[in-house]
Amino acid sequence: MADHTNLSHRFFLSIALLSTVAVTEPDLTGELVSLRSSSESGVIRLNDESVSRFITSVSIPRPYSLIIFFNSINLNSEPLQEFRREFGFVSASFTSNNNNRSDVTDKLFFCEIDSTDSEAFHRFGIRSLPQICLKAMMEEDDVDGTAESVAEFVESRTHLTVGPIHRPPLLSKTQISVIATLIAISAPFLIKKVLKGETVLHNSRVWLYGAVFVYFFSVSGTMHNIIKSVPLFLTDREDSNKLVFFYEGSQYQLGAEGFSVGFLYNAVGLLLAYVTNALVRVRNVNEQRVVMMLVMVVSLLAVKRVVYLDNWKTGYQIQMYWPSSWQWH
Repeated sequence: MADHTNLSHRFFLSIALLSTVAVTEPDLTGELVSLRSSSESGVIRLNDESVSRFITSVSIPRPYSLIIFFNSINLNSEPLQEFRREFGFVSASFTSNNNNRSDVTDKLFFCEIDSTDSEAFHRFGIRSLPQICLKAMMEEDDVDGTAESVAEFVESRTHLTVGPIHRPPLLSKTQISVIATLIAISAPFLIKKVLKGETVLHNSRVWLYGAVFVYFFSVSGTMHNIIKSVPLFLTDREDSNKLVFFYEGSQYQLGAEGFSVGFLYNAVGLLLAYVTNALVRVRNVNEQRVVMMLVMVVSLLAVKRVVYLDNWKTGYQIQMYWPSSWQWH
C-alpha cells in the first residue's frame, strides 16, 4: 500500500514539475512577435538587456533568427540613415509579404542596435558602420546599401523569402492632385508665352548659365551625392567641434570633395572657353600672350591640385605625364 502511495505521489509530483517548467519557460518568439508589431517598420530595438535575453542566454540552435542592423543616431551621416530606412523597408516588406505564414515570420526578426547601447554594441566587435550581422559578421561588400541587396543577403543566409520590396510612393494622391490642378490652370498662359517666344528658354543667357551649371554638375559628382545622399562634411570622431571635409580613403567620398574638384575643373573649362572664344578676338598680341600665360599657369596649378587630391585619397600615383623634376612624394 505504501509503495502504491509513493508511486502515486511521485507521478503527481512529476506532473507538477513539468507544469512548472512549462509555465516558467519563456516564450521568446512570442515576445519578439509582440515587439515587432509595436514597431512601425517591424524593426525591433535591442538594448543590453534584450540582447542577453534573446541572443546570449538562448541555447543553440535558436527557434528564430535575428538580423541586426548596427546604427548610430549620434553620427550625422545621411548615407547611414538612408541605409537604415532601406533596412526598414525590407523588414516591413517581409512581414507584409508573409502576413499569413507564421511559420515564416516567426523564424526571422529584423532588429537594430544603436551605439548608445554601448555594452550590446561593443559585444559584437563593431568598428565601422554600417554593419549587419546574422550570427556572423558580414563583409562590407555583401550589400550596397539598398533594400534589394539587404533582402538578397537575408534570403541567402536564412533561406526564407522576403518577397518584393514595398516602398512608399514618391508623391501622395493629394500632391498629385495639386500638381495636376496647377498644370491645368497654368497651361493656357504657358502656351501663350511659348507662341510669343517670351519664355526663359528663349533667353540665350539662360542657356549659357545652364551649360556652365550642367558642366559643374557633371564633373563634381553631384548626381552621385544625390543618389547616395552623401553628406557635405562629417564631424571628427576625436574632436566633436572639428569638421572633416576631406576623407582619406577611396571607400568613401564627402560632398565637399566633389565640389572642390568640380570647382577646379569648372575653372579650367571656363578659362579654355574664354581663350577659344574671346581672347582670339583681342587684337593686341602682347595682351594675348600675357593672358594666355596666366591661363596656362592657373590651369596647370588646378590640374596639379586635382592630381594631388586623387593621389592622397586613393594612394595611386598619377604623374607619368609630368617632367621627372616636377614629381612630388
